[in-house]
Amino acid sequence: MNTRAFTLALIISLFSMFMVYTYIEDEKSVINQRYGTNTSVVVAKVDIQELELIDDSKVTIQSVPSSFVQPGAFRKIDELENTVATVPILKGEQISKPRVTYPGTGTGLSRQVSAGKRAFAMTITDESAVSRLIKPGDRVDIVAAIDFSAGRKDLQKIMTILQNVYVLSTGMSITNNIPIIGIKTPREIKAMKLSTYSQYNTITLELDPYQVQKLTHVLSYSGRRPTISLRNNNDNEIINIKPTRLFDILGEDAAEARTYFSDQNKQAGQ
Repeated sequence: MNTRAFTLALIISLFSMFMVYTYIEDEKSVINQRYGTNTSVVVAKVDIQELELIDDSKVTIQSVPSSFVQPGAFRKIDELENTVATVPILKGEQISKPRVTYPGTGTGLSRQVSAGKRAFAMTITDESAVSRLIKPGDRVDIVAAIDFSAGRKDLQKIMTILQNVYVLSTGMSITNNIPIIGIKTPREIKAMKLSTYSQYNTITLELDPYQVQKLTHVLSYSGRRPTISLRNNNDNEIINIKPTRLFDILGEDAAEARTYFSDQNKQAGQ
């Protein structure tokens, strides 16, 4: 083997590679000067429809020259968590502000109802809804008066018919109802402390279909408004709560009451 020829070929090859590398770097430098260095942006992986919920299965990260980055473009996928498209977004299109928003009154309530659940609204008062201090995102129990005895006080019951129910909205205030991404909230609006909004007469709960029927039955035939009790958001335990009757309240005097009602029933049967 001709060592000198091989060495010469190797030197020429290395020199050629260096020249190619230099040329590429020079061209890259020219491109960077003209269009800017590459930066990461979030683009649509598929076509996204208006009001469609955005998640990481529908978007991806792409590197583009900085001069091609659209104003307000998102740089990280997690910035789009739980957002909704305000306009149709085509595959490959950069996702920018305010083309997305969080679910709220503008996007409707259906996007926030879990699959298999239903949104159910009921009227409330100060007394029945913790002085209207309940907020969207809270969890509550529903307590109802049950009277199947045509007014017999010894058979009337108070029952917790639903537990750990998620509150979707109070009046027109919806969970995650915040301004569109990228739009600053004026100080005057912040000063209004809208998070303390209590001028509502209805509350919307997230229930399964059977729970909807149970609560509708109570509201239709009980004749008394159910009471809403507020629970800690981290308390998800469902406990077995027996119904409360008059005898449970009377305690030691329950025997006297039982005798009284027994006598009353005997007289009524005569």
